[in-house]
Amino acid sequence: MKVNNIRSAVFTSTLLIMGIVSLASCSSSESDSDVETDSQDDNIIVDVEPSYFYTEGQNITVTKVPCTLSDGSSSDCYQIVSTSIPADHAMGPWCPSNIEDGAEAGGIWLEGGEVYDVDGAFIKNMATFYNDDKWLMYDDNGDVYVTNSEEDCINAANPDVGTEYENFCVECIPSYITDISQIWLIPVTPVYQNDVVYFATEGGGGPGSVSIPSTRGIALNGIEFSAPAPTNNILSAYTLAPFDDAGGHINVHQGYHYHAATGYSIKVEQEDGHAALIGYALDGFGIYELLDESDAMPTDLDGLRGHSDETRGYHYHVDDAGNNNFINGLRGAYAL
Repeated sequence: MKVNNIRSAVFTSTLLIMGIVSLASCSSSESDSDVETDSQDDNIIVDVEPSYFYTEGQNITVTKVPCTLSDGSSSDCYQIVSTSIPADHAMGPWCPSNIEDGAEAGGIWLEGGEVYDVDGAFIKNMATFYNDDKWLMYDDNGDVYVTNSEEDCINAANPDVGTEYENFCVECIPSYITDISQIWLIPVTPVYQNDVVYFATEGGGGPGSVSIPSTRGIALNGIEFSAPAPTNNILSAYTLAPFDDAGGHINVHQGYHYHAATGYSIKVEQEDGHAALIGYALDGFGIYELLDESDAMPTDLDGLRGHSDETRGYHYHVDDAGNNNFINGLRGAYAL
């Protein structure tokens, strides 16, 4: 499923990670009164349901272990071990081979709140889209410059990427991540906190900042909901690191991971028509799709992108896919 085909009229007028995500990120800690909308009901707490995780593909295991939470309390957590390879959908493609290729040959790109198909037309018109004549990602035959080895994948993902990779479409493939093992801990029972923590924005946290994981959560198929992709860094090196239609791409350190929720991963539909559950945040509160079965979005989300109801208690709703974001912070205590 393509999210937003590139319109030729857009290109004629004004056309429109890879970097390694750090394991920890600075964030600011704020009291409950600082959250934009305090609609939470901390009397309703819903445990993580381990049976919702898709273990049939044997790419993840879920076991209960003792853990210590960020508020100092001792608890039980689910330890989720993942190969970072989804068992419920295919990965890729990412980069088209030629500027004549259609949308099925490439992935997507997130820009300015919109989702764009990375097809041949997108590659062909990047100079116009970004108003920069230095963009020229194809040769005289229209063939796109694409990384074609694990070494190129690693080098092109380096924050100090060399000029030899300028105007390359960076594509890391599943065969590069055969021995990845990611481990996360999620509280069995979420612990609601009056003080909330926001994930860092560019420039880091302010006074009173604390260190929290940069991973936003885990999809029910065991794939990481990652921090926003560093698209500005990618583009400033004159590279492009597309996401596939599921909103994911690969680097050799994280494996396959998501930067947007586009409806491809396994989900748990809700009997009352509420948006479907697609994963859990690292504090154990559920992460749900943005739209409910009537395509309506919630109007009372707080600054973390969460709210509460009588069925699910406190929970989050993901951001629009084009915003390169899932949730903005954590309402609950997380495992150390």
